[in-house]
Amino acid sequence: MIKLYAFIVNRFSGGGKASKILVHMENTLKEKDISYQVYVTNRQHHATDLARELSQKRETKAIIAVGGDGTVHEIINGMVGSDIPLGIIPAGSGNDFCRGMGIPLNYVHALERIFKDERKLIDVGSINNEFFATIVGIGFDGKVARETNQSQNKRILSLAGLGRISYIINVLKVLLYYQPTNVDLIMNQEQSNHQHVWLIAIANSPFYAGGMMICPGAKNNDQLFDICIVKGISRWQLLRIFPSVFKGKHIKHPSVTILKAKELEISSPTPMMAHGDGEFLGETPFKIMISPKTLCVL
Repeated sequence: MIKLYAFIVNRFSGGGKASKILVHMENTLKEKDISYQVYVTNRQHHATDLARELSQKRETKAIIAVGGDGTVHEIINGMVGSDIPLGIIPAGSGNDFCRGMGIPLNYVHALERIFKDERKLIDVGSINNEFFATIVGIGFDGKVARETNQSQNKRILSLAGLGRISYIINVLKVLLYYQPTNVDLIMNQEQSNHQHVWLIAIANSPFYAGGMMICPGAKNNDQLFDICIVKGISRWQLLRIFPSVFKGKHIKHPSVTILKAKELEISSPTPMMAHGDGEFLGETPFKIMISPKTLCVL
């Protein structure tokens, strides 16, 4: 039986960058006489359905995501628990999963890495039974992600390689009107209440939003989340410490708390939005859990 690399392509990732990468990549695959098949998504959650189907086929050698973090998000929800490995060709605006895994952001080098067939088992998280690979952001963070995904400037900036700028623009926009709230948290079976909470980030990887190090110590193989809580801070103070997130220096601020846990429950009197891997995942309440060593990555 001939084993095939199954490429799942989101041609809209990175403002259309994925389509351009695919053309060049197919030339390389043909030159190297690599057996492969390309599947192009055409609707929301299509990548999940494709990954679920492909992970059950004996001829599938590996499933390769060609897209951004949203594409990876959909694909892992169709293949977590499978022994089929996942490869990634980064073609999104953020590519934070690749940053956390040390996968080259250049598609040529990323493809070379896949052909080495070096496998690594990693943890994934789940929020209300939906899997995520990198970070769940709740509150201010979730609202910014929602605005960014709906903004018209994201596609234009992504095409120019400036996807991070779209996120920063919407941070400033949401900061003008967002209202922090109180949060009830159950973590490691202990309950606590937190006042004036701006955001809670639950991290399986250090990076989100195009390289921001919200939880610089997070690892995807330690069976623990790193949790960042930002509370009791004014808008002006939040704006002042925001640039320090790019190097993970914000964790030194007294209004920032870093915790670790395997699972947690979050509720709030005022609904708080959440994103996972940059994708909108609903509003509080949430139950979030770690699933150790459930995804094989090339």
